[in-house]
Amino acid sequence: MSLKSHSIQLTGDPSDKQSKLWSKKAGARGHLRAAGYVDEDFGKPLITIGLPYSNVLPCNNKFMELAKLLAELVEKRGGKAILSPAPVISDGITMGSDGMKYSLISRDLIADCIETMNQGYLTDAAICLAGCDKTLPGVLMPLARRNVVGITLYGGTILPGFCSGHVVDVMDLMEAIGKYSAGFIDIEELHKMECTSMPGSGSCGGMFTANTMSSAIEALGMALPGTASHPAVNDKNIITEQKKKDLEQVADAIFELTKKNIKARDIMTKKAFHNSMTMIYALGGSTNGVLHLLALAHEANVDLKIDEFNEVADKIPLVANLSPHGKYHMKNLDDIGGIPIVMKMLLDAGLIYGDCLTCTGKTVAENLKDVPDLKSLGTQDVVFPLEKPLSPPGNHISILRGNLAPDTAVLKLSGKQIEPFVGPAIVFDGEQEAYDAVVSQKVKKGSVLVIRYEGPKGSPGMPEMLSPSAALMGLGIGKDVALVTDGRFSGATRGIMIGHVCPEAYDKGPIAALKDGDIVTIDPSKRTLSVALSDEEISNRLKVAQPPENKRDLVGVLAKYRKLVSGANLGALTH
Repeated sequence: MSLKSHSIQLTGDPSDKQSKLWSKKAGARGHLRAAGYVDEDFGKPLITIGLPYSNVLPCNNKFMELAKLLAELVEKRGGKAILSPAPVISDGITMGSDGMKYSLISRDLIADCIETMNQGYLTDAAICLAGCDKTLPGVLMPLARRNVVGITLYGGTILPGFCSGHVVDVMDLMEAIGKYSAGFIDIEELHKMECTSMPGSGSCGGMFTANTMSSAIEALGMALPGTASHPAVNDKNIITEQKKKDLEQVADAIFELTKKNIKARDIMTKKAFHNSMTMIYALGGSTNGVLHLLALAHEANVDLKIDEFNEVADKIPLVANLSPHGKYHMKNLDDIGGIPIVMKMLLDAGLIYGDCLTCTGKTVAENLKDVPDLKSLGTQDVVFPLEKPLSPPGNHISILRGNLAPDTAVLKLSGKQIEPFVGPAIVFDGEQEAYDAVVSQKVKKGSVLVIRYEGPKGSPGMPEMLSPSAALMGLGIGKDVALVTDGRFSGATRGIMIGHVCPEAYDKGPIAALKDGDIVTIDPSKRTLSVALSDEEISNRLKVAQPPENKRDLVGVLAKYRKLVSGANLGALTH
């Protein structure tokens, strides 16, 4: 059976050289011959290798090496690999700068780039590498959008760092900036943290956004079991042997999927999305998971509403003791068996669907059949049992509503049980001004720090507010100040944080009406976010509200994105 289901339109059919298509495609074959193709190559399936790559960020800087190894494996199995490069913007590097505006934008740009290459060259299947957090949904979106045969492979988690006798990660580095600003540490200690918190290649090592999404995608069925937690490199910063095995297995898998004609939407069903959501809650994952799963569901033509996250929240306890809320890292979860261990526990408890098809060609239940249960692992505190969880259901991500967020906002509790927080607003029309106020210690305990005009349209690009939130933690007031924003948060964020406020300020959402001193109430138990203002007063204030001058006139990619993007409550979609 030929696996050239699409690419025959590009090369012609070598088994029928008398056909009009064969002669018509002589020009295409001439170009391919000039690039190194020979006669026998025209009968082989073409496989896209999605490659979001840059040499500047640790999450993806090994991807060119991985892609070349993967191309060799594809060719050994009788295919021809077509590399599909895409840009990648590092959240960690651009954090707190105007460059961060392009991070979420890059998710959709990556999707468009891979779709363009995959469809433009009429390839028969796709293997997409993913690392930095926007690349994980970014490479999967086009597979669902075009319903192609495809699979993703995570480049791998970074190893934990070590500084002054302690295991550390990027969260510790960001919070150290706040500690330095407060005089708690000196510049030498900050420099030491800078040099040791990230020891080599790989994506941020806690249950931050990259590892959240790698786990969610494995639970969704679009990544091979176990691959979500494997480290990218060893302690010498060399690609691990396990990662090379992952490449072998994903090459085998794409040919099996192609033979069986199993496409992305066969796997990415409503039940599969609920499995994915369940995994985010069990692990204590990032709020960005809400944004990205909504976008992925849209691409897969699955009707997933943001309020469904609360339904999952009410059932699923937090069981993983992982940073930022716990003491361990993805490497430690990998050491005890990775995501399959957690999925097995959830399946046995009837909390995930076992009949969902996955990219192995088998169901979730079939994949987990021989996975040991948690009790068999003996004494360990990386993953807690469901009957004695780290925190009970309802204490992680909550979807809020209220007169300050009529179209929802997202609260991350990370296992904390907090009382209603009531305090006066201190309002800033951008992240930098808010950060400056925090580090100069102008934000006092008991206040609600409001950062607006940082939404998908307002900023634009919905940057993460890790710099001000980490500064609050570093100053030691993270438990005493709430932060409310129409922007996003990093997966490394801790504290009382409410993001994704919708409608955003740029769309004349109520957050645009706030003034210093307005009394804001956050009630986690009621899942409400409100301000002590009448509807009439909010309406009157919004009539005169205007975005700051530096966010009005845009050009290029930012202007295009502002015109296209939807609200965060829909996934910040661009089509």
